[in-house]
Amino acid sequence: MPRLVDVPGYVRFWTASAISSFGSQITGLALQILTAVTLSASATEVGLVSAARWAPYLLFGLVAGVLVDRSRRKPVMVAMDLGRAVLLGAIPLLYALDRLSIAALCACVFAFGLLCLFFEAANHSYVPQLVPKELLNAGYARLGQADAAAGSTGPLIAGVLIKLVGAPLAVLVDAVSYLASGLLLASVRAHDPVPDRGARRSLVTELREGVAWVYRHRTLASIALTSHLMLLFNTVVSTVFVVFALRELRIGDFGLGVTYACAGLGGVLGGAFSARAARRFDVAAVLIAGRLVAAVGWLPLVLAQRGPWALVSVSLAFFVVSGAISLESPVEMSYRQAVTPERLRGRMNATIRSFNWGMVAIGAPLGGLLADHVGYRFALWVGLSGAVLQALLLAVSRTREARDTDEVEPLVRT
Repeated sequence: MPRLVDVPGYVRFWTASAISSFGSQITGLALQILTAVTLSASATEVGLVSAARWAPYLLFGLVAGVLVDRSRRKPVMVAMDLGRAVLLGAIPLLYALDRLSIAALCACVFAFGLLCLFFEAANHSYVPQLVPKELLNAGYARLGQADAAAGSTGPLIAGVLIKLVGAPLAVLVDAVSYLASGLLLASVRAHDPVPDRGARRSLVTELREGVAWVYRHRTLASIALTSHLMLLFNTVVSTVFVVFALRELRIGDFGLGVTYACAGLGGVLGGAFSARAARRFDVAAVLIAGRLVAAVGWLPLVLAQRGPWALVSVSLAFFVVSGAISLESPVEMSYRQAVTPERLRGRMNATIRSFNWGMVAIGAPLGGLLADHVGYRFALWVGLSGAVLQALLLAVSRTREARDTDEVEPLVRT
């Protein structure tokens, strides 16, 4: 059986992903500190900045899928990486000129999210072109492990970096990482065919075809719908967590870094066992178990109290949730690619991700509003309860029938 390291272009592709993931972990913490501390934002404003990052997925996600399916994937990825480097570089520049406000930050983050949308639609659809089907799950798992490995060290380094140079300048690290990623991807030599222009139809027709494929599919429909709910309620928790941890639990900037590092460690371990779980259990069992554990895993955070055990509680929650998601996510991703025709993969990925991350654009301000007007802990309980609900819905859906032997099914025409 071939190995991933022997697949032409995969090592460079993986390295590019790992570099940008490392930088993104630093920026993730830096933007939170920049918003909540440097700009003294309220919980609602923190939610609005987060919503701006993900709003493009809700607004333009379906169109992005159609456009990506009409294009070669690698040039799209390279262009989006270079564009993201420029946008992130603008944030410390605005701060230095004393022009950085919540509104300006939202504008930068919105544009950044739009580029991320197109990059990810192309990226996830490119992997099946790069990696043979028998290595697809392993290929996604290794990418997930790279993300998680960056997550286990990036936040700790970010905490130190923010202390030394401040949150705005820390964002520059991610800008450089996207530049490096774009240059590496440009050097990948792999199969990337030009889509057949003669097969094109109107944008609306192709858009409807992608949506119909996802939401009328025997098993993809329930996977997609419950994942939308999972992102909605997980975002309520993660948005409220930032202000809850800093102002209620008082764990500090470094405590946030430690928490995210534990999430990264959980992600590494979850990704390491993902391929083994896929070989031993049915797809359905892995997906359902992973979702249930990830939902219940928020409990230590919701119950956390200020004191010496606060950091332990929130770190445990993030470790368990991240580990469970990293275990089931590569299995879900490889299953989605396996049952979807190549010409529809861009639209399938963009459709699911657009509504997934669109839920983040809704959940972030919702969590902030609940926290500001009712209370931090009430908002956290709402998030946990909703996460458990979506896991139970998945468990009783037709996803129970999903198997790794499933193949592409005929498209249901609209």
